[in-house]
Parts: sequence; C-alpha cells; structure tokens
Amino acid sequence: MQDRLKRLKFRAWHRGTREADYMIGGFFDRYAAEWGETEVAWFETVCEEDDVEIMAWALGTGHPPAHLDNPPLIAAMRRLDYIPLP
Repeated sequence: MQDRLKRLKFRAWHRGTREADYMIGGFFDRYAAEWGETEVAWFETVCEEDDVEIMAWALGTGHPPAHLDNPPLIAAMRRLDYIPLP
C-alpha cells in the first residue's frame, strides 16, 4: 500500500499545471492518510481523468461520471479547504 500511495502522491502533484497540482495534490495530501483500499482505488481512477474534468468536479461546475461518483469523496473535494496557499 505504501508504494501505491507514493506513486499516487507523485501523480497527484505532477499534473502539468500549478492549479491542478495544488488542487489534486492538496486533496491527496489532506485525505490519503485516512483512505482504505476503496478510496485509494477510487483516487487511482480519478488520476486517469483530465485535469479540467477533476477541477470542474471540485469547483462544482461539473459532475463526475457514474463510475467515479463517490458522494463523500466528491463532497470532500468540493470543500477546497486542502489547497495550500503560498
């Protein structure tokens, strides 16, 4: 599990834009320690999606596809309290 989390952390923080890095990486940093197998598998699948789509879910301007619609995790993502401010 630790190796999976290390890979996910890298993927979460190396998205291609600073905005996506802060949003997706910050979400990972805030919540990953609390995740079990189900949540880790969900986030691995989320990381396969386009940054624009993920950011739309977090901002509430878009909805995740049915296979990623996990209300508790999407609600946590939408709180945006995990984004580090420089």
